[in-house]
Amino acid sequence: MDFVTELAKKISEKSGRTFYVGGYVRDSILGIPNKDIDIEVHGIPVEDLKNILLEFGEIKLVGESFGVFRVGHYDVDISLPRTEASIGDGHRDFEVDVDPFIGTKLASKRRDFTINALMKDVLTGEIIDEWNGLKDLENKVIRHIDSLTFIEDPLRVLRAARFASRFDFKIATETIILSSAMNITELPKERVFEEISKVFLKSKQPSIFFETLIDMVQLSSWFEEVENLIYVPQSSEHHPEGNVWNHTMIALNNAASKLEEAENPLAFMFSVLCHDFGKIVSTEEVEGKIKSIGHDIEGVIITETFLDRITNEKALKKIVLNHVELHMRPNMMIKRSRKKSLMKLWDSSVCPNDLILLAYADKYNRYDDQDVITALQRRSLQEYEDLILQPQVMGADLVKLGLKPSPQFSEILEFTHKLHLAGVDKEDAIKHAIGSFKLRRKINADERD
Repeated sequence: MDFVTELAKKISEKSGRTFYVGGYVRDSILGIPNKDIDIEVHGIPVEDLKNILLEFGEIKLVGESFGVFRVGHYDVDISLPRTEASIGDGHRDFEVDVDPFIGTKLASKRRDFTINALMKDVLTGEIIDEWNGLKDLENKVIRHIDSLTFIEDPLRVLRAARFASRFDFKIATETIILSSAMNITELPKERVFEEISKVFLKSKQPSIFFETLIDMVQLSSWFEEVENLIYVPQSSEHHPEGNVWNHTMIALNNAASKLEEAENPLAFMFSVLCHDFGKIVSTEEVEGKIKSIGHDIEGVIITETFLDRITNEKALKKIVLNHVELHMRPNMMIKRSRKKSLMKLWDSSVCPNDLILLAYADKYNRYDDQDVITALQRRSLQEYEDLILQPQVMGADLVKLGLKPSPQFSEILEFTHKLHLAGVDKEDAIKHAIGSFKLRRKINADERD
């Protein structure tokens, strides 16, 4: 902040003005911390700005054609006013005209929503509000600035839904109508993934994002599986909240309240979103009762198709697919399964801590004893973590027995690992392995050879 102030003073000496712009201004008014600082410099030529920046360090061109710079080690985007006009269908297909003298009204017109077009003078603190953004902030409304410029970037449909979810704001009717007419199917999946990731990591009520896309008639464009949940009924006895859509939205909001406890927050949220996808194809009425037998297994295939559509993140996919398959087991097993079975469960989970959180989000508010169940699960997981730290059979132990490394190693180690999970100590596990795999006979045969 000292850097921005000193920079603004030098710019002022050249008769220019420096403004905080974008989300930083919005969030400061809302009282929300925001470390992403963007400033915009008005009223001085580009070369004068470069000369001033050189006094603070080496200039880094974030996008010279867009009039965006960084300097030295400072994590601040420094931009010049510009206008943009779409010249193609891609998100980079824009003709940009950088002009330090176009004024605040025209410079802010290129932004998406009124609440994001606010500007704040760095030196005086004056708020420049060309589009009634302060009123919309006060009334908790998300409203686009200009219809012609808004439709040039289809991502703004998802951004509107994201801001509605993050701030619990309503979207103006005219913005809903405009968004409904836009085609978002051609967006790069990386941009869609970035938006949904921000929803999951910043929103207290992620459900609003999906509900807003329904209002815009845009949910099926990228989230067809989520929309299909609307049409899947559930047993009123076990799910008084109604269909699978209602259940999933409640679970997402439950999960958001536990986000800080997750080891892999984004994968955790995707797991909650996808955990009941299998009910789309497995739900049927049997003898007057609605059942979804095998939906945990069916859900893996559907989830994989969904994730492939929006991301290439292999690590995330691995966690989500694993937890969709396992999501029912923590709650089902904790009270009636033996310790050995629970140890196998935690061992089969890519991230057992987050699997417990998924089970919590799935059932919380439905059962009075869910907190008790979660405590039991955590106690069991601690037993597993203590068990894993105890010595167990390794490849080096088999070599000491006289075995030569071979494909059979992995089979033997898998066998001894299962014994370890059952509480068998290392020495006894080796004895079991010798007996079960007739290792002694093999060792003697190797010695004769």
